[in-house]
Amino acid sequence: MHSTEGGASRERVAPAQPGRAQIDPAQVGPAQIDPAQVGPAQIGPAQIGPDLADIVSRLRRAMRRAARAADPALGLSVAQLELLSCITEHPGIRPSQLARLLRLAPSSVATLLGGLQSAGYVTRTPGADGAGDRRTVSLDLSQTGTDAVTRWHRVNEDIIQAALTGLTHTDRAALRDAAPALRDLTASIDAQAD
Repeated sequence: MHSTEGGASRERVAPAQPGRAQIDPAQVGPAQIDPAQVGPAQIGPAQIGPDLADIVSRLRRAMRRAARAADPALGLSVAQLELLSCITEHPGIRPSQLARLLRLAPSSVATLLGGLQSAGYVTRTPGADGAGDRRTVSLDLSQTGTDAVTRWHRVNEDIIQAALTGLTHTDRAALRDAAPALRDLTASIDAQAD
């Protein structure tokens, strides 16, 4: 809600809740905010964005390192595994569509696909595109490709499960409660990319 005072628009501060000090999040940095003292309506993107971006970046690096340590025999790069996962989610996808979804240059996708097809992870099926153009191909995973994606997902799940056992019950509950918001955040980021 906004109120106008002297022609300037101001955001209205939520009424004080019993036992809670009122904090203006715009006046402090994200590391200084105690969530117990700030109502949800007072927390904006500027207060949590930088910390969350840092956490996600560190989490991605930690997961990649842990996955390589847990299963060095898999032998595929993260880019290759993400490409295989995308084909899993979109069976029969065309290379140009795959490049758009992954936000990669078509030449990069062609290079990745060439290596994965030579190694037996991906199959290409020629087909007609409705306009009679038989130069189009659809992509699917071979059984080897499907097994690699399943194995990668299992390694990631195992890493998370092992890490969760080292956390307190309170931290595990907080992560469980945050899961829906993290799914929504992922969908919002995907929408930006589209």
